[in-house]
Amino acid sequence: MDSSFRQNLRSELDFQGLTVKELSARTGIPKSTLDCYLGARAAMPPADAAVLIAKSLNVSVEYLVTGVDGHFGGSLPQDQSKMLKDIVADLLKMNRTALCYTHASVRAMLKAQDALLSSGSGSL
Repeated sequence: MDSSFRQNLRSELDFQGLTVKELSARTGIPKSTLDCYLGARAAMPPADAAVLIAKSLNVSVEYLVTGVDGHFGGSLPQDQSKMLKDIVADLLKMNRTALCYTHASVRAMLKAQDALLSSGSGSL
């Protein structure tokens, strides 16, 4: 599991476009210590350090350790998790107007899906 923490931490840093130095500044954990968590030996951080890292990245400790976000009951497959991260990355690149249109479209789709599910017609 230690290597999973390393891989998930590296993936999250890459996804957020953060350097180890920036993570160090956010958490107060020395860069050399973070390098140990990301290095070939893949040292597992103590719980308090894992919590600091997770909070600074706005993810759960569970996600860093297992690669599964507990918000989805542990049932979201890794490929879908990556797809959602890609969608979020694309959304972050949009201007405010485009985000407003996207938000309205998603709300309309969710409303339509709820209506279909409540009528027993299945899903979209």
